[in-house]
Amino acid sequence: MNKHVRGAMSAVPRPALAVSGLTAVAMLAFAANSLLCRLALQQNHIDPASFGAVRLASGALVLACVMRGKRQGRSGRGDWRAALFLFAYVALFSFAYVSLAAGTGALILFGSVQLTMLAAGLLAGERFTLLGWLGMLSALLGLAVLLLPGAAAPSLAGAVLMAGAGAAWGGYSLRGRGGADPLAATGASFLRAAPLGILLALLFAARAHADARGVGLAVASGALTSGLGYVVWYAALRHLSALRAAVVQLSVPPIAAFGGVLLLGEAFSLRLGLASLAVIGGIALVLGSRNARRRA
Repeated sequence: MNKHVRGAMSAVPRPALAVSGLTAVAMLAFAANSLLCRLALQQNHIDPASFGAVRLASGALVLACVMRGKRQGRSGRGDWRAALFLFAYVALFSFAYVSLAAGTGALILFGSVQLTMLAAGLLAGERFTLLGWLGMLSALLGLAVLLLPGAAAPSLAGAVLMAGAGAAWGGYSLRGRGGADPLAATGASFLRAAPLGILLALLFAARAHADARGVGLAVASGALTSGLGYVVWYAALRHLSALRAAVVQLSVPPIAAFGGVLLLGEAFSLRLGLASLAVIGGIALVLGSRNARRRA
């Protein structure tokens, strides 16, 4: 190998490469949740309530196994409020993807999560700079453009459900922020939310249907892209600042959108592209302005 190439490679610390790899895997897993759910529901392999129940149950099982392997089963007790937020997120997410494309759903979800957390900061007394307010306005306008009536507009019912899922995930994230062991707390929340998912599936039993592929996709979403995805994400989070952790999640909607085009045959409309730029760019402005103010 050329000595210059070896020198360039050695200049990059191995831990940094490992963190970058873990972060990339986690973002792919989060985007894959949208693709797996949309694939299962688009082709009618399973009903949304059953998908959510299997996702929660399989995620709980994987996380319980991980925590038992780490001998930390009692370190993260979680709480019922967090479990309710998690259950609401999974349930609304599943029903929303009956009518939303993968990229559109991911953008609405991501925008709602971030706006929920930013609004919580404002209510807690945090103040934004002018650039931050412009970013918030851009994100809100982007979502408004996406939902304007027209041929390219997503289902309003699906959009409302996904916005609710984002608000629930934002609430869950705020609830668990600052915990001593977020992975253990997540496992405990999954264990509490799984029975709620099963109860929801029973309430919709008259509409229940599932084939082997639908169940397999739900298990993959729960065990792999949710359960193990969170394990990978929390491993990366130990080495990321809060700002970097927030910014890197900007990659999830574009990954989901392009995955939907390549794997599900979904169209990437001009409206979705413009809305994505407005939402993701706006939130990036808010995050950047907050970081700059803290350094001042």
